[in-house]
Amino acid sequence: MQRRDFFKMSLAVSAVALSSSASAGVTTQPIDNRKVSRIAFPEKKPLITYSDRPPLLETPREVFSKAITPNDEFFVRWHLPEIPTYIDTETYTLHINGLVDKEIHLTLKDLKENFEQVEVTAVLQCGGNSRSAFKPQAGGIQWGSGAMGCAKWKGVRLRDILNRAGLQKEAHWIGFNGKDNAAYYESPSFIRELEISELDDHVIVAYEMNGEDLPYLNGFPLRLVIPGYYSDSWVKMLSNVTVTKEYKNLFFMDVAYRVPDNDCECEDPNDKAKVTKPITHMNVKSVIGYPTNETVVHHNSHVVVRGVAWDDGHGIKDVFISTDEGKTWEASVLDVDAGRYAYKAFRFSFKPTKYGKTTVMAKAVNRLGQEQPLAKDIQWNHGGYKYNGIDTVTFEVV
Repeated sequence: MQRRDFFKMSLAVSAVALSSSASAGVTTQPIDNRKVSRIAFPEKKPLITYSDRPPLLETPREVFSKAITPNDEFFVRWHLPEIPTYIDTETYTLHINGLVDKEIHLTLKDLKENFEQVEVTAVLQCGGNSRSAFKPQAGGIQWGSGAMGCAKWKGVRLRDILNRAGLQKEAHWIGFNGKDNAAYYESPSFIRELEISELDDHVIVAYEMNGEDLPYLNGFPLRLVIPGYYSDSWVKMLSNVTVTKEYKNLFFMDVAYRVPDNDCECEDPNDKAKVTKPITHMNVKSVIGYPTNETVVHHNSHVVVRGVAWDDGHGIKDVFISTDEGKTWEASVLDVDAGRYAYKAFRFSFKPTKYGKTTVMAKAVNRLGQEQPLAKDIQWNHGGYKYNGIDTVTFEVV
């Protein structure tokens, strides 16, 4: 079956599934104290589904007990509904234009054969991940903690591509856009910009994810990878790179994905901040993958808490666990470092000594000394961005 047919099938199946929870392949169940539906799209296991057009799929919490997120369990976030149903890998071309000495047009074969191939393991996280935890409710998709994943990305350094084209002296900004389009002609295109000074050797144009072609829903055949940055900058189905002197005013840079430009990046729910800035670098965060809020264990059994922690690339120093609702904290065991931009997997063993509800909390600390705040200390913003409150899971001991 060609990818074209695969994707068309996914739209048909999911549309029916979303209209009826009794449809085949759909389960509706409580997850993290939310009633959600899981739908299996092609190339994906059943994921928490908010929309099929554009596809909005969340990874379930239990997946985050391991350091690498499998492709078929990796979250999906598109902004525009018109996604190409067919990609010809023989003719697909990445165009580099604007303030360059020579416009170049690179096929997938060019990228794979005529440039140095590099890999980077990095976390991809939506800026609105965990938005549902904000109180009062912030606008946008009410993601739980699963709008994220960590993968091994393979491709070509963006810097090498730009060097091949030759940057002109006035070059200052790089604009990126992909193949997805709006359904309504007045809707803004999804274009992101990056200042050339933000480039480093970890920024790549990727064609592989965990040793396989990028899944269709995760940006096949090319996507931008900017480790340490939130995923709104990681443009999917990347087709055009335009170098400019001046910053262009763009909806997804100047209106969406912004937080108040103050020390706390916060605002009053009744008084929107007048000065804002784009979200870029991720803050320190951790998520517990096991146990989940639906887990039931036996009294005095051996429980191993597992999860992942990350930041924007400074590195995780410690992850502390509390089993007494934050009164005391103990250090967990951290797995081997998979890279500065990767998840740091952690584990912590204990025996529940009381029957009934038991709460486990995880708090990550990075090498700069930055740590996750308590949920009650999280300060609010209208977009519901950058939530990183201490993760809490409450399970049953019987």
